[in-house]
Amino acid sequence: MSQIGRREFATLLAGSAAALAAGGAEPASAAAPLKVGFVYLGPVGDFGWTYQHDVGRKQAVAHYGGKIVTTFVENVPESPSCQAVFEDLAAKGNQLIFGTSFGYMNYMVRVAKRYPHVMFEHCTGYKRAANLATYNIRFYQGRYVQGVIAGSLSKTGVAGYVASVPVPEVVQGMDAFLLGMRSVNPKAQLKFVMIDSWYDPGKEGDAAKALIDQGCDIITQHTDSPAPLQTAASHGIKAFGEATDMIKFAPKDQLTAIVNNWGGYYIQRIGLALAGKWHSTDTWGGVHSGMLEMAPFRNMPASTEALAVKTVAAIGAHRNRIFVGPLTNQQGKVFVPAGEVMSDAALSGLQTLVDGVEGHLG
Repeated sequence: MSQIGRREFATLLAGSAAALAAGGAEPASAAAPLKVGFVYLGPVGDFGWTYQHDVGRKQAVAHYGGKIVTTFVENVPESPSCQAVFEDLAAKGNQLIFGTSFGYMNYMVRVAKRYPHVMFEHCTGYKRAANLATYNIRFYQGRYVQGVIAGSLSKTGVAGYVASVPVPEVVQGMDAFLLGMRSVNPKAQLKFVMIDSWYDPGKEGDAAKALIDQGCDIITQHTDSPAPLQTAASHGIKAFGEATDMIKFAPKDQLTAIVNNWGGYYIQRIGLALAGKWHSTDTWGGVHSGMLEMAPFRNMPASTEALAVKTVAAIGAHRNRIFVGPLTNQQGKVFVPAGEVMSDAALSGLQTLVDGVEGHLG
């Protein structure tokens, strides 16, 4: 899998930040600007997943100025209707199109076949073509860090996970969170509620409340709105934000949040398209590349913060690979032998919940 180097990623983001701060963009070149389309699952105001993708789009605009023209379409469901959105963007001359949700995958494959001269990029998917690339972030790394914090702070030893849909990414997250907890408290448990949606503030809040009622004293989420965090805060329960720093929604109760940094990737890929060097790749970045960061650690003892910082450093230096055997499933059977590191291929199809995670995927 392709990786963006941390130094290159930081340089790209620094350049876009400088352009934003200057309040201007580069003058348009004589050549026609590259038209770039973005398709979003939720609203740009979800303050989570879609919001953070749009931050990345804006960073690319700041970086390239008049060399590119971007268009985004929000609230596009993972259904046949999304195919029409991709086709419309391609028909209107967008030469590079990013689809930012897993459920777009098969529809993007179809559209890519119909428009072989358009460059497509699918976020979190695994199907590629000569003109269809894939990209993702190792979110599970951040969830492991959250689990370490939860294991250190939880008085009941039971945390709650507001889950979206039972795809491998979500299973990775639940397993990694529990493994992080058990690195501190070997008897820790994780309960989850699957809401079968990525973005539904009502269901998200209700799920958080149900988990609190079941005795969970730490709440995390794999959904896109601040609702679980806000619900936890309203009950005096510490919680984690998702995709972006959500501290403003729970200033006294958010412990940290996974922050998805898409800007460097978008800048790099758009740059390749501008230079005529774009090619289909599969990128899965994480802490090491800077595509994943943790929001500042807050509302926790200094000892817990120090442990969290140490954990991030170990993951970034590849000293902690997280999914290292022996790993045991819910039935007590070892599915990753002692000393073995789960491969990216196995992680990409993961549908096994580790011992200590309560509940079934369906």
